[in-house]
Amino acid sequence: MKKMYWRPRRVSRTVLLLISILAIVGYIAVGLLKTNVRQPYYEQKLAAARIAEKAFKAIRAERLKRGLKIDVESDPAQTGMIGALMTVTTTNQGSLSSKQTSVNPNFAAVVVHLLKKAGVRPDDAVAVGFSGSFPAVNVNVLAALEVMNVKPVIIASAGASQWGANEPEFLWLDMERVLTEQKIITQGSLAVSIGGIEDKALGMNKRGRQILQKSIDDSRLYQIVAQDFQDSVEQRMTFYREQAGGAPITAYINVGGGTISVGKKVGKRLFKPGLNRRAPGPVVIDSVMSRFVDTGVPVIHLVKIADLADRYGLELQPLITPAVGRGNIFVREDFNRWLVAVLLIAILASLYLFVRSDIGFRMLQRPKKGGDGGHPEPMV
Repeated sequence: MKKMYWRPRRVSRTVLLLISILAIVGYIAVGLLKTNVRQPYYEQKLAAARIAEKAFKAIRAERLKRGLKIDVESDPAQTGMIGALMTVTTTNQGSLSSKQTSVNPNFAAVVVHLLKKAGVRPDDAVAVGFSGSFPAVNVNVLAALEVMNVKPVIIASAGASQWGANEPEFLWLDMERVLTEQKIITQGSLAVSIGGIEDKALGMNKRGRQILQKSIDDSRLYQIVAQDFQDSVEQRMTFYREQAGGAPITAYINVGGGTISVGKKVGKRLFKPGLNRRAPGPVVIDSVMSRFVDTGVPVIHLVKIADLADRYGLELQPLITPAVGRGNIFVREDFNRWLVAVLLIAILASLYLFVRSDIGFRMLQRPKKGGDGGHPEPMV
């Protein structure tokens, strides 16, 4: 037996127009009346950014204290975190725009986000490879590790590329020492290599090598002295395992494009910036990163800084140091879900009342003097 229901003989064009206007106005309202939605781990991200901001200020103050001027052309934000074009301790070429973009305390929030995404929890062991080429990124990583309350095993390189921590009087190990002495961070590097080509500063003159070696000696950190590429990878992996004390390493963070960490030219092309959970394709490459990812350890690759900044809504080459809390990594604009729900219900209710049922028809119907009152017809 077929179900019987009622439907009006016709739908008023005025009604359809009103429903259309309701839909259009609602669509415009939803687009204009967006809400700011806090992203997960907002408080931890904010805390990490604040530590990074404090660290930047401390390094800048120490730089000025040592009589090192800030070049406003290369460092328009006057952060004190941008090095020189060329010095005796410069290892290779570098990107000035990347270095300028990296001096943003909100990158610490990005590192927190990536660590959380990798599944890192408090008290986990995290292996880290620092590069003197990106001192600001190193600072952001230290701030994130501090807030995450993990146990980092950090190996740094003393050398730096252009515009990095390449000032002979103020290298990365000097910057890190400022942060630990002022207790801005509690956990710094545990080992260091001279860095540069093949992790042996190949091509650098004798004076430059002597300055880097003195910085290493003054740090009193364990020094990795490798015979070749393979030996450097082996020594680093052994050091990470030993310092983790038998605990599983839950993530590896790499800063910069050092060949020992990333691999030679092929590795630099294959690993993507951000979180990597598996080996990049069928090409077999040897590096610290590939060894970790091959054993199921997530790798956080902090390179192509402009790409990461764009991905997480951070400024490119800011003219002033960005304020803490700015960027999509903290808060994202989103549609007001309550408004969307109300609008959808209103449209569906209108369609039902005036098109599907005879209720709206009766509501709008004007009484007539005699004759057919316009009653709806039955449909089968």
